Amino acid sequence: MLGQRLPAEWEPQDAILLLWPHKGVDGMQLTIVQLYEALVSVICDYTDVVIALSKTEIDNVRFRLEAMSIPLEHVYFYPVSYGDALSNLWARDCGPIAIESEQGLKLLSFTLNGCGEKVDANNVFKQLRLQNAFPAVCYEDQNWSLEAGVIGTDGQGTLLAKESYFLSKESSSNLSKDEIESRLKNAFGVSNILWLVSGSMCENCHYIDQLVRFCPNNTIVYTACDEEQDKYYKGLKKMEIELSFMKNAAGEPYRLLPLPWPGAMFNDEDERLQVSYASFLIVNEAVLVPIYNALSDEDALEVVFQAFPGFDIMGIPSETLVEQGGSLHRIAMQLPEGALGF
Repeated sequence: MLGQRLPAEWEPQDAILLLWPHKGVDGMQLTIVQLYEALVSVICDYTDVVIALSKTEIDNVRFRLEAMSIPLEHVYFYPVSYGDALSNLWARDCGPIAIESEQGLKLLSFTLNGCGEKVDANNVFKQLRLQNAFPAVCYEDQNWSLEAGVIGTDGQGTLLAKESYFLSKESSSNLSKDEIESRLKNAFGVSNILWLVSGSMCENCHYIDQLVRFCPNNTIVYTACDEEQDKYYKGLKKMEIELSFMKNAAGEPYRLLPLPWPGAMFNDEDERLQVSYASFLIVNEAVLVPIYNALSDEDALEVVFQAFPGFDIMGIPSETLVEQGGSLHRIAMQLPEGALGF
């Protein structure tokens, strides 16, 4: 739609939204709570943090963060009820997608379905909205399904979308591909839709943020696999070829930087983990990169350093997080400048 723009994730932010780990998380250990606490400590050096959590947990979380000398004037607590939400519900599953519009910053809410499961994942955002957590914005409800992890933007009129999601039952859409393109252009004010067909890091998974990420200066970083015997090798190679043909809204090719392959990792039940360096989190002037105690960690940090000149690059140990099916990018949602109104 004319007058609307979907900002890039590295543009100025007011805050990062987190959903605090709750008792329903399968096999949750103290270590994942400690990871969130450490994450808040780092994020507060660059922006504010909005935390949605159970009302009964607020005092304890506040006490623990204060004991870490975290400046609580930069942390906002909002009580929410998870209800029947998925045990591994992340902020990027249910957080709003912000766009710039002629009316100012606008938060779009979608009929999210929790990765295809019959759950109203958007219920948490509805509760935050009722509590006026985002006082300086207007809202717009979109009566169709979308999860933020299946799209990405360069902030310059291009939207990258995972084709498998939009043409699957998870999207709850019977539209043609052309009709879906029109819907995306209208909602986000983009003119250039790039469809990512190949590439996957798990079975029946449509997340794009563990495969390909836009970066400043017309740059894309992507997950590259150099192990020919790995089951994801062929798909990721096809994805690499697709990216080489992609062009931005001005018709220019992207500068491509491959991220190293950390190798296959498994949990105690011998289940393959979704391990990727592409699932980094951008927090204003910093990029928080997941690391896995792998030999490739330092190489990954170097690639991100090249992609984000002038940014602080930090590695965040993320083994515990991926064991829960999460990632740094998936557990958080950026709130652009203007969302909190100060």
